[in-house]
Order: sequence, then structure tokens, then C-alpha cells
Amino acid sequence: MQNTHSEAALVIAVLIVGLVVRRQLRTRPVRRYGSLVAPVLLGLLGVLGMGFGVASVVKDHPLSALPVVLLVLSLAVAAGFGLARARTVRVWRGPEGEVLRKGSAATTGLWLASVGAHLGLGLWIDHAAGTGVLGTASLYAYLAIGLGTQNLLVRGRAETLLLSAQAPALGEAA
Repeated sequence: MQNTHSEAALVIAVLIVGLVVRRQLRTRPVRRYGSLVAPVLLGLLGVLGMGFGVASVVKDHPLSALPVVLLVLSLAVAAGFGLARARTVRVWRGPEGEVLRKGSAATTGLWLASVGAHLGLGLWIDHAAGTGVLGTASLYAYLAIGLGTQNLLVRGRAETLLLSAQAPALGEAA
């Protein structure tokens, strides 16, 4: 049964990451709140998924500390990948003054590495738990934290770019 869950998680991860990467490789405006919609939705699914994952473990035996520590580690890894990916996204001012963004090949590579890291950590979490699908079910939370971190950092760079464009040039009166 666990292999079926792992295979389903892999298919879901490939579809979601495929859609995210496809969007990130397109030139698009940096929006104030729009970049937070997907992470919030994924986060809600992540909370539900982790609740289901915990329930799948505790129905057979108490949840030990190791799977919880590995889950926290997994979510920290997601944030780390989000930070790294944010640095690979090009941010610039468009012809009409809007701030644009576009991911690169490195962004794609880091997404693939991120999913691989989650799949490995998810399997480790499930193995450490001894039963259930906590690691597999944490996929949405992992994606939410990674994408949310990336989007917040890209938005911060966009804000800096906007503020620097509004500041007086060197030598001009304020």
C-alpha cells in the first residue's frame, strides 16, 4: 500500500512542479499578493496532508521523535531551496516601469533537486515512522514553504528595485 502512495506522490509532485517550473520560465510581472496565492493554497493542503499523515501513523503506534525531527528538517530544506532558487530568478524593470521576473535553467535544476530531496526525506520519514505516509503526505507543505520562501525573496528584490528607481540619482537633490 505504501508503494502506491509513494507512486501517487511522485506523479503529483511531477505535475505540480512541472506547472510551477513552466510558469517560472515565463516572463511575468512581480505582483504584490499574487505570488502568495499558490503557497497559501499549497500550505492549506499541506496542513491537511500532514494531519492525514500523522493520523496514518498514530492509528498503529505513537509517533516517535525521529520522524518529527526529519519532517522539520525536510521543511527547513524546502526553505533553503526556496532561498537558492530566488537567487536564480532574474528581476528587472520592464519598458512601462513594471517589475518583471523570469526563472532560469538553474531555477529548473534547483526545483528538480528540491523534489528529489523531498522524495528522499519523505521516504526516510515514512521508514522512521514504521508505518503510515507522513513523509509522503508532507509534500504540499514542503512545496508551500519552498515556493513561499522563493516568492517572498523575489518580491523583496522587486521592492528594492522599485525603491531604487524612485530614489534620486547620485548627485541630484532630494
